[in-house]
Amino acid sequence: MAGLRFTSLRLRLVVVFGLVALTAAVSASGIAYWLNREAVLTRTQDAVLGDFQQAMQTRASTLRRHPTQGELQRAAGQMANSSQRFSVLLIAEDENGRAVRGNSDLDTFTLADVPRSLQKAVNKEQKISSNNEYAYHLYWQRTVQDDTPYLVGGAKVIGGGPTGYMLKSLEPEAKDLNSLAWSLGIATGLALIGSALLAQAAATTVLKPVHRLGIAARRLGEGKLDTRLRVSGTDELADLSRTFNRTAEALEKRVADMSARDEASRRFVADMSHELRTPLTAITAVTEVLEEELDAETGSVDPMIEPAVRLVVSETRRLNTLVENLMEVTRFDAGTARLVSDTVDIADQITACIDARAWLDAVELDARRGIMAHVDPRRLDVILANLIGNALKHGGSPVCVRVREEGADLVIEVQDHGPGIPEDVLPHVFDRFYKASASRPRSEGSGLGLSIALENAHIHGGEITASNSPKGGAVFALRLPRDAGEPKDAGNAGSGDTGRADRSGSDHDGDSDGNSNIGADTDIDTGRTEGGA
Repeated sequence: MAGLRFTSLRLRLVVVFGLVALTAAVSASGIAYWLNREAVLTRTQDAVLGDFQQAMQTRASTLRRHPTQGELQRAAGQMANSSQRFSVLLIAEDENGRAVRGNSDLDTFTLADVPRSLQKAVNKEQKISSNNEYAYHLYWQRTVQDDTPYLVGGAKVIGGGPTGYMLKSLEPEAKDLNSLAWSLGIATGLALIGSALLAQAAATTVLKPVHRLGIAARRLGEGKLDTRLRVSGTDELADLSRTFNRTAEALEKRVADMSARDEASRRFVADMSHELRTPLTAITAVTEVLEEELDAETGSVDPMIEPAVRLVVSETRRLNTLVENLMEVTRFDAGTARLVSDTVDIADQITACIDARAWLDAVELDARRGIMAHVDPRRLDVILANLIGNALKHGGSPVCVRVREEGADLVIEVQDHGPGIPEDVLPHVFDRFYKASASRPRSEGSGLGLSIALENAHIHGGEITASNSPKGGAVFALRLPRDAGEPKDAGNAGSGDTGRADRSGSDHDGDSDGNSNIGADTDIDTGRTEGGA
């Protein structure tokens, strides 16, 4: 984690500081080097050219119009004997019109060392005007020969006389400038190192509160809503910490209010369900008597009221199932549901579920005997009853139930032959009270069956998924661990309501199909064609 933090914001801060410092140092060093270079070269250049021009006026101009080579040689030696120590080359014509040359350094400085462009400029006669008093001028140029910089200058004696050139080595100045460049480079490196150290210190100062804020945010995300930050100072980070504390406080209050309302809602549903059981027990007993009268051969019930009696019997069953389902839902929400596990043969368990509800003719079972699993038999029966009953009600017969083993898990697939589940309905098939068709808001079930089946799968540590088969029909896949053991989300296993949840699951509602009254509702109204077996 520390490495990740260093390579993220801390490293970026150091890099940014370093780049800023490097840019500033390089810019300052470059400007300083350029200014010093120009100052050194200009000072040397002006001194050399001034001496050369003075020497041309005092020495070369005093020569005859057609001097001899000896005279040129002496004049060149005298001109070179100055404080600037430069080489001199003088060129003139003798009385016979031949070119004669005089060199102060014994032919080490020749005309070949003078750039042609400089020779052309020196020998070009300028037109005399008000802005130009002389026909010839002094010209100079910087050159590099064998990695050594030189200053080359040239001038012609006005009124007829020799042409003079000078060559001055700038190697001492180049060495001075190289030393300056090294010094500036070292200063730049030290500035970069210093900026990196300063950036590290600044990053530590800035990131320490950010790190504390990150830890507090993670604790808040883990549900520790009482997390707060110590605030000191008046800068932006302190304001951010105060904002975090206010947000955490508001969130804690909001969650507490929501939890209180949710607890009150669950308690209301549970209390209402328990209160409804007493009158429902009496009503159920009466409806059973009425149903017996309807089925009796004597026909003691008036045919005019027989439809009303059957409607009362049907709605009483539905209300009884709804109350029991609501009680089961409140147990799941309160975390008081728990497993009563046993080792069962899965094939026998599925066969018993199908046989108890008279579905043998409508269901095909593909499961070998001997596949054992440690599960809660009653809750597994609830899951299977919901999945198979839902397939029969909304899909097409026959319904195929397949069992296979995948490692330590057990997979039970329930597939029908109906039109399948619409794509917009698939994400909601396990939602409570979900109705895919607005035209059928009222149905025989409570809309809680698949939701309860999914909760029962969850406390086994399993899952239920819904999909459509490429060959047609919907497929519900139940995946359970072979050894469910104790529930992972049972909550308060020692609650007094736990025993009531386990006992109530063993009752039956007296339906003709033998459905278990806990979560046996199969009407989720997925919008598929009704008309199963």
